[in-house]
Amino acid sequence: METANITKHLQVPVAAGTAYTKFVYEINEWWPRAYTWSQDKLINLRIHPEVNGLCTEAGPYDFRCDWGRVIHIKEGASIAFLWQVGPSRVPEPDPDKASEVFLHFIPEGANKAKIDFGHRHFDNHGEGAAEYREALNAPEGWDLILDCYIKYCNEK
Repeated sequence: METANITKHLQVPVAAGTAYTKFVYEINEWWPRAYTWSQDKLINLRIHPEVNGLCTEAGPYDFRCDWGRVIHIKEGASIAFLWQVGPSRVPEPDPDKASEVFLHFIPEGANKAKIDFGHRHFDNHGEGAAEYREALNAPEGWDLILDCYIKYCNEK
């Protein structure tokens, strides 16, 4: 039996292109530090916005940990990246063992956007995939992370 996808639909009070920019280029400003390996010592969190661009965390003394790789990008409109963090929160270098996160930024007027978010292919994570999906679908998973993003969009 295949592990179900996570699907979320968000609304933000900024134009779709701005919402995209805030997610992709300003991720360091809103991603919860507690959800990084470096925690309060985090220097930078970044998505390199090109196909095969890395999703990277930088910590003290140039410590770097790659947590994903961009597999699709349409500037201002959509992005998909491999989620290369395993069920035990350990980085997974093998892309065949990664799940996939995608976002579509859809205009809904001049200063409003709908965002279709999904996280799929959990079975690629192997043992513990179903529990991992449940953890990421819990209130302290993607809901918390995406709430931080929505709050950031509301502030700016």
